[in-house]
Amino acid sequence: MIELDGELFSIQDYTRVKPGKGGAYLKTKLRNLKTGVTVDKTFRAGEKINKAYLDESKIEYLYRADDLYYFLDKENYEELILTDSQVGDGRKYLKENETVTALIYKGNVISIGLPIFVELGVMETEPGVRGDTVSGGTKPARLETGMQIQVPLFVNNGDIVRVDTRSGEYVERVS
Repeated sequence: MIELDGELFSIQDYTRVKPGKGGAYLKTKLRNLKTGVTVDKTFRAGEKINKAYLDESKIEYLYRADDLYYFLDKENYEELILTDSQVGDGRKYLKENETVTALIYKGNVISIGLPIFVELGVMETEPGVRGDTVSGGTKPARLETGMQIQVPLFVNNGDIVRVDTRSGEYVERVS
């Protein structure tokens, strides 16, 4: 994480370039944590960059009211109220009493960190048909958080499925 022009960026990718003529430079791909926009930026050798120091805190999701999300800080038992933009895409995976990581910069929560996999219940999907196999097709399913994903034909209402929070895709059915 770096601070650039008063905004926070995470470094997504970088390449060090040492041309035969002239000074070395660093080509980077940066993602703005506030807006989510990805930009390309080149830094010359010797250019100063401000590193951003983030704190992490374990917080427990309590509930949602309108566009506000209520969490409990597990360390000091204070209630945190986060907005839609602070929670981001994490809202698709949050269920009550789930523990996540809050990323804090200068006393403010900037985003939440989710586990790589979450287990969610299937609330609504078409019933499976005898003969449906793992290698068959897929069908849409609505999960307990309201998220829609594609699941194999053998998954039924009430099943628990593991979902990858990085891609939003079905991983497996949990027994």
